[in-house]
Formats: sequence, structure tokens, C-alpha cells
Amino acid sequence: MTLKHYAAPLFITIGMVSGTSAMADTIKIGIPQPMTGPATQYGDQIQAGALTAIDAFNEAGGVNGKQLEALLIDDGCEPKQAVPAANNVINEGAVFAVAHACSGTTVPAVNVYEQEGVVAITPGATSPLVTDTIKPHYFFRTIGRDDQQGPFAADYIVNQLKPATVAILHDKQTYGSGVASQVRNSLEGTDVELTMFEGINVGDNDYSAVITKLKSEDPDLIYFGGYHAELGLLLRQAREQGLETQFMGPEGVANDDLVAIAGPAVEGLLVTLPADFTKMEGNEKILEDFEKYDRSPNGAFNMPAYAAVQILVASIEAVGEDPDAVADYMHENSFDTGIGKVEYDAKGDLKEFEFAVFKWDAEGDMEQLEF
Repeated sequence: MTLKHYAAPLFITIGMVSGTSAMADTIKIGIPQPMTGPATQYGDQIQAGALTAIDAFNEAGGVNGKQLEALLIDDGCEPKQAVPAANNVINEGAVFAVAHACSGTTVPAVNVYEQEGVVAITPGATSPLVTDTIKPHYFFRTIGRDDQQGPFAADYIVNQLKPATVAILHDKQTYGSGVASQVRNSLEGTDVELTMFEGINVGDNDYSAVITKLKSEDPDLIYFGGYHAELGLLLRQAREQGLETQFMGPEGVANDDLVAIAGPAVEGLLVTLPADFTKMEGNEKILEDFEKYDRSPNGAFNMPAYAAVQILVASIEAVGEDPDAVADYMHENSFDTGIGKVEYDAKGDLKEFEFAVFKWDAEGDMEQLEF
């Protein structure tokens, strides 16, 4: 998503366990995330997960005798800030990162990490372009790709919702159009008829024209690929104009601010998200960590971010701090994490990832649906 501002990325050094001062002999982990702008909540979730894991490992004695040091860097979820933010990671001496939330920011940043030999894991960027445009060695994910999420959403649409017709909208951006295209492609060859596949403009305040077209098409389901700001307006204006059709979207719309924008129109919205890993057996200690350090484990990216730090720590403990050795180890081994067993393919993508469908109520609370 392209934001309306640009500023040099901000970075903040976070000391080790609360109450201690920064140490010279530390293992630095860059955490470039949106700390400003409308995608801040996604960055907050990743910071909550990564910092909780870092605090927990530090309090348990650190990694190979060293403490972990977090470097918080603002990328604004802005593609123009991607390379400066990635360079800040490097300039501060980090060769490890829990990297960007947004796909549009991650795509240009990957090249920096690959060229400079920084082992980076994104808990949030789902676009296939992140790892398809180059063959990465140092870049990994703890989140599924859109070509995993899209087919999952399409399968739910076909086999659970069973609409006769579907309209698909997207925001024309890397993430939104990508996941919408994956849903469209996965619906091909099914009994569901696609009546519309159309982009809207990010930042518009009036979607009356597309809503009028939707009313004339009268689909049984509307799928939107993009972020919460645009979907919030679409939902509210659709309901105001008498369009009561079921809406569905990907994890990028699952932002608390959606409720402020859409109001009661958010009720009934279906969203595909990472499964609720807080309910996974064996994660009791991780939940205790979140409570101990007064952070929430709830959110699409909190647990994937915690898992990213777990993977980095396990790899550094096994082979030391050399990024080449760490990347090799990550490609060759599996990891038991807060999101389950993690194994990587040659591109650094997860071989498997568990998505789920959630339903929103009028107050903005979400319930994971069983099916």
C-alpha cells in the first residue's frame, strides 16, 4: 500500500531485559516495521511478538552467552522507505532481522538483504513476488503466501459458502491485487461464476460508482483484496446504499481501525487469517511470556513474529552468528515454534502454513469458524 508521506526511517534501539542498559557485545536483530501511518497496527503486532521472544530469551540467559538487542526501524509500510529502512538494519550492525509487514515494502527490501547477507524473516508479507522475483538465500517467512491463502479462501467459498456468483475487487497494489488474483484463479473451473474483477483506487473517499455496478451485478459474495481503509469505506457505503451482500477479505483488512471506518457494517465480514495459534497445544509457555512482558499475543502476526525469533535463536545456537551458516541451517532443518513445525523450501517459503476463516461481529470481535 502506498502512503501519502515520506520521511527518513526512524530507528530506536531497545535494550535487553527491562531495566538493563544496552551492551556492546550483543546480537542485534533489526525489526523494520510500520511505526507510522495506517498500517501501524500490523507493525505493532510484529513488534509485540518479536520483542516478547527477545525478552524471554534474554531473561533465560541469552544466546551463546550474548544478549539479543532489538533495533526498531520505521518503514511506514511505504515502498519508498523500504531500502532506507533495510539499510538502517545494516548500518546499525545487524545481520539478522524480523522483517517488514507489508508486501509492497518487502519486495524492494529483499534485494538489500540478499546483497548484504542479512538473514531476514518476514512474519507478515504474503505476496509471492517477495521470493519469486529472485531466488533468495537469506530471506524467509513465518507466514503463508498468497498462493496458499488464495486457494484456501476459494476452497471455503466453493465448499462452505457455495455462492452461485462472486464479484472480486482489489486495490491495484502488490498485496491486494495479488491475493485477489489468487482467489480468482482458484475459482476457475469450479461451479462458481465470477461476474466481476475490478480495481479501485487507494485513498478515494467515494466508491458509489463501483457499488452501483455491484448492485446491478447482484453477486452472492464480494471478495476484496487489499487493506482495511478501503474495505471499511466500501462496507459502510455499500450498506448505506442498500447493498447487503456478504463481504470477504484477506488478513490485510483485519485491523481494529476497520470498525471505526465501517461501523456496524463490519458485522458478518469473513476474513482469512493465520489460525489462532494461542490455542495450539504446547504454546502455554509462550502465552505466559506475553503476559509476563505485558504484551498481547492476539493478532495476525504476533505469533509468527515470536516464531521468527525462535528460528533465528535456534539457528544461531546451532551454528553461531555467521549469516551464511545460519541461512544454510534454516534451509536444511525444521523448527518447533509457536506456529507449529516450520520447514522451508528452496525459496525460504513455508512448506505448510495454517490459515483459518474468522467472522466479525458488530463490535469488531472475531470468532474463528470451524468447518
